[in-house]
Amino acid sequence: MNRQHHDFDVLIVGSGLAGLTAALQLSPTHRVAVLTKRALPDGASSWAQGGIAAVLAPDDSFEAHVRDTVVAGAGLCDLGATRAVVEGAPECIAWLQQLGVPFSGEGGQLHLTREGGHSARRVVHAQDATGAAVQRTLIEAVRATPNIQVFEQHTLVDVITARKLGLQGGQRCLGLYALDEATDRVATFRAPHTILATGGAGKVYLYTTNPDTATGDGIATAWRAGCRVANLEFIQFHPTCLYHPQAKSFLITEAVRGEGGRLLLPESAGGTRFMPQHDARAELAPRDVVARAIDFEMKKRGLDCVYLDISHQGRDFILEHFPNIAARCAELGLDITRQPIPVVPAAHYTCGGVLTDLAGRTDIPGLYAIGETACTGLHGANRLASNSLLECMVLARAAAAHIAQDSAKALAALPAWDDSQVTDADECVVISHNWEELRRFMWDYVGIVRTDKRLERAAHRIALLQGEIDEFYANFHVSRDLLELRNLVQVAELIVKSAQLRRESRGLHYSRDWPELAAPAAPTILVPPAH
Repeated sequence: MNRQHHDFDVLIVGSGLAGLTAALQLSPTHRVAVLTKRALPDGASSWAQGGIAAVLAPDDSFEAHVRDTVVAGAGLCDLGATRAVVEGAPECIAWLQQLGVPFSGEGGQLHLTREGGHSARRVVHAQDATGAAVQRTLIEAVRATPNIQVFEQHTLVDVITARKLGLQGGQRCLGLYALDEATDRVATFRAPHTILATGGAGKVYLYTTNPDTATGDGIATAWRAGCRVANLEFIQFHPTCLYHPQAKSFLITEAVRGEGGRLLLPESAGGTRFMPQHDARAELAPRDVVARAIDFEMKKRGLDCVYLDISHQGRDFILEHFPNIAARCAELGLDITRQPIPVVPAAHYTCGGVLTDLAGRTDIPGLYAIGETACTGLHGANRLASNSLLECMVLARAAAAHIAQDSAKALAALPAWDDSQVTDADECVVISHNWEELRRFMWDYVGIVRTDKRLERAAHRIALLQGEIDEFYANFHVSRDLLELRNLVQVAELIVKSAQLRRESRGLHYSRDWPELAAPAAPTILVPPAH
């Protein structure tokens, strides 16, 4: 029996921009635990290249930013959430500047770039590695804050609720169980407030721009606890992931197209530009449009990839604006100042998630979800570029403000994790094989273009996998691989169910069987079965 037990005021699962922002906001008045299943910098936030959208230019406006977001979101954005996030942007940027984030400047002002779907230059950035610069700064601040304790190599197992313990007085989140890899034991964490900031679920697909940590942990955990989820059929496929056998999930930022990059067919297919034939906005169309256009051209012509060319902008311009992309490509023998970049679409962002309000509150009191884990209604059917880091900060600050005003205390004693009836797994290879199978059939059946038959096939395969995984979870000692696979299969089921319910094509969900846009626009909300 494991006796590890920790008490805090707030538990935060996830060390990306959302989680660390919430931790820093709460630290003056609360004892905060930040749990992350690898090291602090290992989440998706560090991988974000483009920047943070914010209305800062005199010729820009909140109304224009809201309008661009709604257009990209294919009419499914919640206007209240959109306006709240957009109007919270300048304060968030100022806070990051105060912390010392080294944003790129020009003429004594922040340099603003433009990305696909934006009608103005409003993307604040640190060259082409904004997420890494922001995360470095926040991690330094977190490590220097006495009231924040970091638990690295701790994988979320499940949250603990009053209902699970059979307590009277209604449902509430009381804490969580987490696997401590240093001891290989499950520790108990108790707190009156728990924040899920675990990111998205990109690893459910074979090709993704996401890090290995993006396994849908928070979404699956909240669903099992009894929270609703929304809009999970809307998985954003980034149009331009580097296509190279030695490159693992390396994103080519939207800003390359924003600064004049052109998408071309290979020389063998004519070497011509093709986006103007698909959309009047050409390369500056929203991501769903560009990803489908690339997918169309690749399937029509049997191509392995297409090409993104920025070389016409000149060597000095490219090295100033995209030094990290240039360096990474150079390592692979590609000189982007002289030749185009081979690219393919890849799963990039989970637009749906755990349904929350604008304070990050889920259906369970004491349990919050923020960042890519959550669905506030901001992104609708397709996220506008560089709105994600912005949402992380605005909702983290809102959740922290709500928690600061909540007087709830952790009173219930929590039982230690009992694994006395399980044994060590002797067939770990089954876990890796199931993971590979899941990612491949999700890519084949639930990708950029879907059909009813493909979704049915995926649902059938998921049901078979769930039976195997449930057996493993019940009988064997938990491991990070098993926990991640359990969560990925759960999220895959929710993605497929959501896609089957949407009998239209909207934003990121495109069905050959339902190609038209339906009215009125409505979110897809799934309600967990009664416990």
